Amino acid sequence: MGIPYAEVIGDPVAHSKSPAIHKFWLERLGLQGDYHATRVTEADLARYFAARRQDADWRGCNVTMPLKRAVQPFLDDIDEAAARIGAVNTIWRDRTGGLSGTNTDWRGVHFALGYPAQHHASAAVIGTGGGARAALEELRRAQVRRVILVSRSPEKANALLGDFSLDGGVQSLDQALVVDLIINASPLGMAGHPPLELDLSGLPSTATVMDMVYNPRETALLRRARALGLRTVDGLSMLIGQAASAFSCFFGQSSGDPFDTPALRERLAG
Repeated sequence: MGIPYAEVIGDPVAHSKSPAIHKFWLERLGLQGDYHATRVTEADLARYFAARRQDADWRGCNVTMPLKRAVQPFLDDIDEAAARIGAVNTIWRDRTGGLSGTNTDWRGVHFALGYPAQHHASAAVIGTGGGARAALEELRRAQVRRVILVSRSPEKANALLGDFSLDGGVQSLDQALVVDLIINASPLGMAGHPPLELDLSGLPSTATVMDMVYNPRETALLRRARALGLRTVDGLSMLIGQAASAFSCFFGQSSGDPFDTPALRERLAG
């Protein structure tokens, strides 16, 4: 046998920060292993999984866009979180040799916040895509009492709240939010995308503002929230958090506290 390895697959995939994260932990823990990025198209998936099932060194893969739904027919099992979110971002070989899938993005939200979302009585999520579904899974598990979805599609947003059995409602971007927690799960504010124009004036002084966007690392939303004295959580924290959960699936060992050193964040920011 060779060196055990995991990888991230997608198309494109060269931009992924996952190799830097997982290699950092492998080095820090002194584990023999490797992690790299592999471009895989949807048309390649059958051939890819057939080959990896026969590769004794392969420990699993992370999955990025646009494959998070497309990989599901090739797996032997997916857990409830992945089924509810409707996407798989982590695949590993289970004890029986089968391929299992989960979605660790909701755990990334949990890690990034630093405590269960149940500390908040109310929350607002901007967006209705995969990131929003991951955020709603964390809010569902934390039993947050009121959840507002900010969307330009009220019908879709209301259906999404129903999918996660959450009470709340739908607002538009031009309405002030009065909640304890805001999570931006949209691409607004990301490099190359329009800015996120959001009225923060209705937030209590104890509110938390989280942005899943990590390019730029400090978005305009987070700058405005910090200027108001609010607690902020950046997208890099979620990225590291979801990777920590995947790392234990691949290599059978915890990465340790994913936020116990600034060295990883410095490497990713470089």
